[in-house]
Amino acid sequence: MTKETKAVKADAAELMAVFDSYRQANDTRLAEIEKKGASDPLTDERLARIDRRLEALSLKMARPDAAAASDTEPDERREAWTRYLRTGDESGVARLDVKSLNTGTGSEGGHVAPPELDRLIEARLLAASPMRQIATVRQTSAGVYKKPVGLGAAASWVGEEAARPETAVTGLDLLTFPAGELYAMPAATQVLLEDAYADIDAWLADEVESAFAAQESAAFVTGNGTSKPKGFLSYDIVAEASHAWGKVGFVPGDFTDADAADQLIDLVYAPKSQFRTGARFVMNRRTVSAVRKLKDSDGRYVWQPGTGGEAATLLGYPVTEVEDMPDIGAGNSAIAFGDFRRFYLITDRQGARVLRDPFSAKPYVLFYTTKRVGGGVQNFDAVKVMKF
Repeated sequence: MTKETKAVKADAAELMAVFDSYRQANDTRLAEIEKKGASDPLTDERLARIDRRLEALSLKMARPDAAAASDTEPDERREAWTRYLRTGDESGVARLDVKSLNTGTGSEGGHVAPPELDRLIEARLLAASPMRQIATVRQTSAGVYKKPVGLGAAASWVGEEAARPETAVTGLDLLTFPAGELYAMPAATQVLLEDAYADIDAWLADEVESAFAAQESAAFVTGNGTSKPKGFLSYDIVAEASHAWGKVGFVPGDFTDADAADQLIDLVYAPKSQFRTGARFVMNRRTVSAVRKLKDSDGRYVWQPGTGGEAATLLGYPVTEVEDMPDIGAGNSAIAFGDFRRFYLITDRQGARVLRDPFSAKPYVLFYTTKRVGGGVQNFDAVKVMKF
């Protein structure tokens, strides 16, 4: 049996297993809707994750020839990549870069990392970044990701045999998400590089994780969009009554008032109903501390701690702590609520690059690692904030 045949069979088995998980999750969601009139946000989130995995596997199965072609030289690429990281021998990776139409050493410097390292870095960032866990993440090979958005279309009733003139489109918007470049430069000793049992890819992914995650998290919340993602709090924030596309709506908050808990209810019902199904609260840990002390008019805490491994909830919705959210204070948008997966888009340009530098910090070897990331709001109706 060839490698290609084994790979196709393995993909088919994984596809069936993921589909079985999807069917079970969807059955759970339908049961919740029948019992309570609405599905649990956590169930919706799990179903969405499985759906994305199912789509990725289906696309992969639809390209068997491409998959087989890519399997012809993975061992050769891995060996060349490892040789480059350990010894600095560029001959193998340079030849494979040219063969795969990558530029090798060019204006950006370094060599394109193999997909395995890309996936390893992305997995580490997903675990370390709360925003990556709740937002939509897209892979792209372009420097700028463009997404057309329809702002609505007119509709009208007609009789069975009546004419159906073309309805007017009320507007289209083209959202662009340019990728900014992140870099880190971890250092390794020669002893580590010469250790045959050391996993250099795993070491490199671990080293860049903390540096990349911290910079990403801040950019997704407050980034100005210049050579970095545009954070959702960097858009115009206007009173919900004046909300328009391109701006983020807010409701007022003042936790010194006796009705502080009621203000959170106002925030929950600021987004339209379709955005409350997968909604969550987002705030930093100091705001969490303040919110946990709030009680409703009957003296009950509005915060409910998580049990059995489930997330804590506020007014029945999960809470995500994002440290880069501002503290409660005059003029600060300290709490956000809504469906972040439909609200914020993160774009990862494929192909991290690594430049090995054994000269700048002798006796250490530096690994100048770059990754291009973009981000911004993709649906301005999906999330509202509380401005104090």
